[in-house]
Amino acid sequence: MRLSWRVEGMDCAACVASVTRAVERLPGVSAVEVNLVGERLSLALAPPGEETAVERQVKALGYGVAKIGEAPAAAPPGHHHHHHDHDEEAGPWWANGKARLAAMLGLLVAAAFLAAQVMPAAEHALYWAATLVALWPFGRRALALVRAGTPFSIETLMVVAALGALVIGAAAEAAMVVFLFAVGEWLEGVAAGRARAGIRALVALMPRSALRLRPGGGTEEVPATALAVGDRVLVRPGDRLPCDGIIEEGRSALDESPVTGESMPVPRREGDPVVAGSVNGDGALEIRVTAAGEASTLSRIARLVEEATATRGRSQRFVERFSAWWTPGAMAVAALVMLAPPLLAGGDWATWIYRGLALLLVACPCALVISVPAAMASGLSAGARHGLLVKGGAALEAIGGARTIAFDKTGTLTAGRPRVTDVVAAEGERVDEVLRLAAGVEAGSAHPLARAILAEVASRDIGIPPARAGVALPGQAVAASIEGRRIGVGSPAWAAESGTPLPPALEAACARLEGEGRTVAVVTADRAVLGLIALRDEPRPDAAEAIATVKALGLRPIMLTGDNARTAAAIGGGLGLEAEAALRPDDKLARIRALAADGPVLMVGDGINDAPALAAATAGIAMGGGTAVALEAADAALLQERLRGIPDLIGLSRATLRNVKQNVAVAVGLKLVFLVTTVAGVTGLWPAILADTGATVLVTLNALRLLRWRPA
Repeated sequence: MRLSWRVEGMDCAACVASVTRAVERLPGVSAVEVNLVGERLSLALAPPGEETAVERQVKALGYGVAKIGEAPAAAPPGHHHHHHDHDEEAGPWWANGKARLAAMLGLLVAAAFLAAQVMPAAEHALYWAATLVALWPFGRRALALVRAGTPFSIETLMVVAALGALVIGAAAEAAMVVFLFAVGEWLEGVAAGRARAGIRALVALMPRSALRLRPGGGTEEVPATALAVGDRVLVRPGDRLPCDGIIEEGRSALDESPVTGESMPVPRREGDPVVAGSVNGDGALEIRVTAAGEASTLSRIARLVEEATATRGRSQRFVERFSAWWTPGAMAVAALVMLAPPLLAGGDWATWIYRGLALLLVACPCALVISVPAAMASGLSAGARHGLLVKGGAALEAIGGARTIAFDKTGTLTAGRPRVTDVVAAEGERVDEVLRLAAGVEAGSAHPLARAILAEVASRDIGIPPARAGVALPGQAVAASIEGRRIGVGSPAWAAESGTPLPPALEAACARLEGEGRTVAVVTADRAVLGLIALRDEPRPDAAEAIATVKALGLRPIMLTGDNARTAAAIGGGLGLEAEAALRPDDKLARIRALAADGPVLMVGDGINDAPALAAATAGIAMGGGTAVALEAADAALLQERLRGIPDLIGLSRATLRNVKQNVAVAVGLKLVFLVTTVAGVTGLWPAILADTGATVLVTLNALRLLRWRPA
């Protein structure tokens, strides 16, 4: 049984690790997933596991927890460190529990400092008071983490160092340690809130109500979540769309930037699809609902971005493994520093215990652990705001490191809106009859070539005959029985393989049309060729520019298409990339695997026919326009449906990877510097915790810079 809880108060990757390890130890629990940005805990629970045991374990760590759909339960008293509710987090950054604790400690430390000038006798007591006020919540949490299987937590290190400082008479430095630690925890909470705010902003774009049209006329205001597929809604000028749908009446320009990142309003008319969250321009629209509530495109995007922040890339997994060894190793070194000089060289115990305690604080891995997920979360959020949906840190890493990028042709490099340019009938056949029978076979298909044939038939006012027993050979042909004959529509290669070769006149016409860059479909009836239908799908306006930019970024572009070699060469040559033609879906899959043997490879397709190749690539990118297939089929989707998004996506990935490297360098570099200065006696306790807090703040601020990323 799969269960989910909302867990409130997690601020960093260390929180995620603590919750994960604590819950994994419970009987019956498996497949634990903890999402920091989404504040969600999901797991599989089998007998003898108990839901209440899971909740008790999470509460013991100091977090608020509630089953999804219930009001969050407050954390136990005294856990001021990590518990705050949604209202607090959504409120002012200076008004939550962490801010209040940091302010209280700051006042006590400041009072102690002033007392040293005017009333020295009170100084010591005030420093002790500040330390003990902080150690109560921090100590309870450290003990809970030890019991849950996390003995080397940041809380444990800080508590041991502060208590040790009190024992050796360094109360002032103990107070500074807990104060700076509290400030660092508060700043982490602010950063986590910023990361979550991006997703909440997406959800907030969904209107709470809608004007549903009554069957008998008039409108009624209903909750947007109450809309059902097939309902009709009225969207007035200036309103946000409460659902995905099809325009049935009206024309307007829609601001679709919340979903696609497209900055300019997009003209829409009867029959056009529209997405929830878009802002209507100056025309009233009547829309038939196709998806609403959690099923809408906007909700799916918010959910996918939230889920993406929970996936870990290679860099993050490495840092987590490294930090798991770093902390106990540093604690062992700290113990060695405390004991070895006094025992072996007659060193002063107080001096070396002090330096060892400072080393414990240097061992805090907070900055290192948060360095990668903070950058990844910011990169994913920045991409989503500009119509670049990436489904996880692993995919975001892979995109920037690719060497080769493969493109499908129809619907990817081309606009996916082909039109019939020529119809050539065989001797004794009529052009309209060739089109009529072809339309009958294609009537149930959503393929761009099928839509083009149906549009041509509609423009000529030709009736479409009923068909039965239809079958499809992906990438090759479709066939059905019409009026007692077996009609097929497919590629010239399929016709030849199925024992229906083209007559000489049609073969010459086929070669001429393909040489002009057209796609040719052969229409057959019971092993006889009825004629040819030629279609032309023009390249997207930005295709040549996007290919040139991809090359400039150092990638090798290649087109993989099921079309014929002459058409592929004509399109590929015009765009400036290699072309491999006559590839079936399994051929594309094999080609992607061969390319991947030479290094990371990206595959860009429409998310339907190219699904096997998209899955086999190092990262698959779907041209989607926000459709369900595009959002679900690949590792990333271009919601604007513009090829310019490909180099933008590569640029975002590389910017994120640079940010990760900078963060790791800052985190590790500061640790190493203070490791040396602490052992040498140059720096002490409070500079050590300041270094840790400072590094955490620096890497967090550096990661938040990615939220300002813009496409080139």
